[in-house]
Amino acid sequence: MSYLVPCAWAFLACAAFCIVYNIRGWMLVVASLGGSVGWLVYLLLAPLGNDIVQFFLATVVTAVNSEILARVFKKPATEFQIVALLPMVPGGGIFYTMEYCVIGNNAMFLQTGLHTLGIAGALAMGILLVSSLFRLGSAPAAGKNRTK
Repeated sequence: MSYLVPCAWAFLACAAFCIVYNIRGWMLVVASLGGSVGWLVYLLLAPLGNDIVQFFLATVVTAVNSEILARVFKKPATEFQIVALLPMVPGGGIFYTMEYCVIGNNAMFLQTGLHTLGIAGALAMGILLVSSLFRLGSAPAAGKNRTK
Protein backbone atom coordinates (compact mmCIF):
# COMPACT_ATOMS: atom_id res chain seq x y z
CA MET A 1 0.00 0.00 0.00
CA SER A 2 2.87 2.38 0.73
CA TYR A 3 4.00 2.09 -2.91
CA LEU A 4 0.60 2.90 -4.38
CA VAL A 5 0.55 6.64 -3.64
CA PRO A 6 4.05 7.44 -5.01
CA CYS A 7 3.31 5.42 -8.15
CA ALA A 8 0.01 7.24 -8.60
CA TRP A 9 1.80 10.59 -8.31
CA ALA A 10 4.39 9.39 -10.83
CA PHE A 11 1.57 8.40 -13.19
CA LEU A 12 -0.08 11.82 -12.86
CA ALA A 13 3.21 13.65 -13.40
CA CYS A 14 3.88 11.60 -16.52
CA ALA A 15 0.34 12.18 -17.78
CA ALA A 16 0.74 15.95 -17.38
CA PHE A 17 4.04 15.74 -19.23
CA CYS A 18 2.32 13.81 -22.03
CA ILE A 19 -0.11 16.67 -22.47
CA VAL A 20 2.80 19.09 -22.86
CA TYR A 21 4.29 16.82 -25.54
CA ASN A 22 0.89 16.48 -27.25
CA ILE A 23 0.59 12.77 -26.53
CA ARG A 24 -3.13 12.11 -26.29
CA GLY A 25 -5.61 9.32 -25.76
CA TRP A 26 -4.49 5.75 -25.22
CA MET A 27 -0.80 6.63 -25.74
CA LEU A 28 -1.02 9.03 -22.76
CA VAL A 29 -2.12 6.19 -20.48
CA VAL A 30 0.42 3.70 -21.84
CA ALA A 31 3.36 6.12 -21.63
CA SER A 32 2.36 7.25 -18.14
CA LEU A 33 2.12 3.66 -16.94
CA GLY A 34 5.73 3.22 -18.03
CA GLY A 35 6.75 6.03 -15.70
CA SER A 36 4.83 4.63 -12.76
CA VAL A 37 6.24 1.14 -13.35
CA GLY A 38 9.75 2.58 -13.44
CA TRP A 39 9.13 4.39 -10.17
CA LEU A 40 7.72 1.20 -8.64
CA VAL A 41 10.89 -0.68 -9.61
CA TYR A 42 12.97 2.10 -8.04
CA LEU A 43 10.97 1.84 -4.80
CA LEU A 44 11.10 -1.95 -4.72
CA LEU A 45 14.89 -1.89 -5.04
CA ALA A 46 15.29 0.37 -2.00
CA PRO A 47 16.71 -2.49 0.13
CA LEU A 48 19.79 -2.46 -2.10
CA GLY A 49 20.87 0.70 -0.30
CA ASN A 50 22.49 2.24 -3.38
CA ASP A 51 20.23 4.67 -5.17
CA ILE A 52 22.44 4.89 -8.26
CA VAL A 53 21.99 1.14 -8.81
CA GLN A 54 18.27 1.59 -8.15
CA PHE A 55 18.07 4.30 -10.82
CA PHE A 56 20.08 2.17 -13.27
CA LEU A 57 17.89 -0.91 -12.88
CA ALA A 58 14.67 1.13 -12.99
CA THR A 59 15.90 2.78 -16.18
CA VAL A 60 16.67 -0.62 -17.71
CA VAL A 61 13.09 -1.69 -16.98
CA THR A 62 11.61 1.50 -18.46
CA ALA A 63 13.88 1.27 -21.51
CA VAL A 64 12.85 -2.34 -22.19
CA ASN A 65 9.22 -1.30 -21.75
CA SER A 66 9.70 1.62 -24.15
CA GLU A 67 11.37 -0.52 -26.81
CA ILE A 68 8.62 -3.13 -26.63
CA LEU A 69 5.86 -0.51 -26.75
CA ALA A 70 7.59 1.18 -29.68
CA ARG A 71 7.40 -2.02 -31.67
CA VAL A 72 3.83 -2.81 -30.63
CA PHE A 73 2.43 0.65 -31.40
CA LYS A 74 4.84 1.46 -34.26
CA LYS A 75 6.00 4.68 -32.61
CA PRO A 76 9.48 5.93 -31.72
CA ALA A 77 10.86 4.51 -28.48
CA THR A 78 11.80 8.01 -27.33
CA GLU A 79 8.11 8.91 -27.16
CA PHE A 80 7.71 6.41 -24.35
CA GLN A 81 11.19 6.76 -22.86
CA ILE A 82 11.12 10.52 -22.27
CA VAL A 83 7.84 10.27 -20.41
CA ALA A 84 8.88 7.19 -18.42
CA LEU A 85 12.12 8.80 -17.23
CA LEU A 86 10.40 11.87 -15.84
CA PRO A 87 9.98 10.59 -12.26
CA MET A 88 13.65 9.58 -12.16
CA VAL A 89 15.22 12.82 -13.37
CA PRO A 90 17.39 14.19 -10.54
CA GLY A 91 15.85 17.66 -10.54
CA GLY A 92 16.17 18.09 -6.79
CA GLY A 93 19.83 17.16 -6.93
CA ILE A 94 20.46 19.73 -9.65
CA PHE A 95 18.65 22.38 -7.63
CA TYR A 96 20.59 21.69 -4.43
CA THR A 97 23.88 21.51 -6.31
CA MET A 98 23.31 25.02 -7.62
CA GLU A 99 22.10 26.24 -4.24
CA TYR A 100 25.30 25.03 -2.57
CA CYS A 101 27.32 26.67 -5.33
CA VAL A 102 25.58 30.01 -4.85
CA ILE A 103 25.93 30.06 -1.06
CA GLY A 104 29.57 29.00 -1.29
CA ASN A 105 29.37 25.59 0.41
CA ASN A 106 31.99 23.91 -1.78
CA ALA A 107 32.03 20.56 0.03
CA MET A 108 28.28 20.04 -0.32
CA PHE A 109 28.38 21.44 -3.86
CA LEU A 110 30.86 18.76 -4.92
CA GLN A 111 29.16 15.98 -2.99
CA THR A 112 25.69 16.75 -4.32
CA GLY A 113 26.96 17.50 -7.81
CA LEU A 114 28.83 14.23 -8.13
CA HIS A 115 25.89 12.27 -6.79
CA THR A 116 23.56 13.98 -9.27
CA LEU A 117 25.98 13.25 -12.11
CA GLY A 118 26.07 9.62 -10.99
CA ILE A 119 22.29 9.40 -11.19
CA ALA A 120 22.23 11.06 -14.61
CA GLY A 121 24.97 8.70 -15.78
CA ALA A 122 23.01 5.70 -14.50
CA LEU A 123 19.97 6.85 -16.48
CA ALA A 124 22.05 7.31 -19.62
CA MET A 125 23.81 3.95 -19.25
CA GLY A 126 20.53 2.11 -18.73
CA ILE A 127 19.07 3.57 -21.91
CA LEU A 128 22.30 2.95 -23.83
CA LEU A 129 22.49 -0.68 -22.75
CA VAL A 130 18.91 -1.55 -23.63
CA SER A 131 18.73 0.36 -26.91
CA SER A 132 22.03 -1.18 -28.04
CA LEU A 133 20.84 -4.69 -27.21
CA PHE A 134 17.57 -4.11 -29.04
CA ARG A 135 19.45 -2.79 -32.06
CA LEU A 136 21.73 -5.82 -32.08
CA GLY A 137 18.74 -8.12 -31.77
CA SER A 138 16.90 -6.53 -34.66
CA ALA A 139 19.86 -6.09 -37.00
CA PRO A 140 19.18 -7.44 -40.48
CA ALA A 141 20.94 -10.66 -41.41
CA ALA A 142 24.10 -10.29 -43.44
CA GLY A 143 23.43 -10.24 -47.15
CA LYS A 144 19.73 -9.46 -46.91
CA ASN A 145 18.23 -6.17 -48.07
CA ARG A 146 21.37 -5.20 -49.91
CA THR A 147 21.15 -2.67 -52.68
CA LYS A 148 23.25 -3.15 -55.76
